[in-house]
Amino acid sequence: MHVTSYGHVAKLIGMPRHSRHVGQALKFVSPDVQPPIPWYRVVSSSGAISSRGPGTSGADVQRQELEAEGVEVGVGRMGDMRVDLRRFGWFPAPGTVDIGGDGAAGDEAGTGEPEASGSDGEDVSEPGDERL
Repeated sequence: MHVTSYGHVAKLIGMPRHSRHVGQALKFVSPDVQPPIPWYRVVSSSGAISSRGPGTSGADVQRQELEAEGVEVGVGRMGDMRVDLRRFGWFPAPGTVDIGGDGAAGDEAGTGEPEASGSDGEDVSEPGDERL
């Protein structure tokens, strides 16, 4: 299984400078939505699992969900939980994934070229072969 970043989702939907909006949108996804949205597969551009604030367990729930799908979660230098985006990252090129709405379609297998580190701090990673 693969993960991507808030910033990359923002790029895919044509709003490259709105990664925080992606995080807020995922925060309010109902667990009953069908088909289910795999919110836990989205992490920061450094691979860190974002804190949900003091006294919350959301980061641990995200770790558990990722590990259940075979994604290894390690501990970073600052004690934060991290995913190795070079190993588990999925970063297809914008315009190659069907995002619905305007009928944009493309490489749904997610085999887009990896993107280079840019102004939004997106990591370089290997292309994936599965959908998010």
